[in-house]
Amino acid sequence: MTAPNTKTELMPEGREDRAYVAPDVDICESESGYVLTAEMPGVTKDGLEILLENNLLTLVGHRREVAPPGKVLHRESHTASFRRVFELDPAIETAGIRAQLDQGILTLKLPKAEKVKPRQIKVD
Repeated sequence: MTAPNTKTELMPEGREDRAYVAPDVDICESESGYVLTAEMPGVTKDGLEILLENNLLTLVGHRREVAPPGKVLHRESHTASFRRVFELDPAIETAGIRAQLDQGILTLKLPKAEKVKPRQIKVD
């Protein structure tokens, strides 16, 4: 699985221009597959899009803008949405991908196809 190193992208052509921030991700591998976790603070299930097309997995998370409770004196949080694209290894069983969002942490389970999982061969 590979990911671009860019931290900001623009919307695809034909959609309104909006800055995207690449969420921080962790990717772990086990014998049965991969687990990808992406940090998307402020994103809810309704604001999340996960697209799979031509072995490209695209994660897009939109945060709802919240009006400040008063005059802003200093701001470090940004209203930019999240976007990250991954090229999947052909050994991933795409039909078995599962996603869960919990408190701004997106967890994707990407199972390996049976043909690439290690297995013990019995000696007769």
